Amino acid sequence: MSTLDLEEQEQLAALKAWWRQYGGFVTAVVAVAAVAIAAWTIWTWYQRDQSIQASNSYEQLQKAARASDVKAVRDLTGNILERYSRSVYAPMAALLAAKVHFQAGDLKTAKVQLQWAMDHARSREVKDVSRLRLSVLLIDEGALEEASKLLDAKPTEGFTELFGVVRGDLLVAQNKLPEARGVYKAALESAGRLDPSMRELLQLKLDMMGEAS
Repeated sequence: MSTLDLEEQEQLAALKAWWRQYGGFVTAVVAVAAVAIAAWTIWTWYQRDQSIQASNSYEQLQKAARASDVKAVRDLTGNILERYSRSVYAPMAALLAAKVHFQAGDLKTAKVQLQWAMDHARSREVKDVSRLRLSVLLIDEGALEEASKLLDAKPTEGFTELFGVVRGDLLVAQNKLPEARGVYKAALESAGRLDPSMRELLQLKLDMMGEAS
């Protein structure tokens, strides 16, 4: 029994000596870990809360867009871009706002919104949609050089044909009709990549240019 007591005392003494040497470090590590866990928990909660609020704001924006309430769309979009700029809803809000402003004849604001979406979207697909729509507006305005620069960048898979159609429109605006025919035909011949309405539109463009595919 005395031997056991002696062993326990030795172990206790060794533990005390170890703690005197490393205890401060261990306490600091535990404290840092606790702070890190607390910070991560708070950040996760904050991100979730921001996502929910952004989602609610975007839902309100959709309702305003359906009602063609341009002022409400402008205000709600501004709120989303300012408060939830890093959320997935921000570029979607900018795209939707651009559509509403375009339909209202406010092309300047529509271009600003499309540029914002193109610059800030994390999704390459959203970037391409923004770039495509902005290119169309620029072509309509006669800003052909700016549109050409936007169309030069390689699009993601699935957008190649749509970019080809708009590039054809650019060539028509530049009075490069033979090149436009080639681009339209290439897009038209890409089986299954374009919906029927777009294929009909392409065929109509070719027919109007005096050469059917």
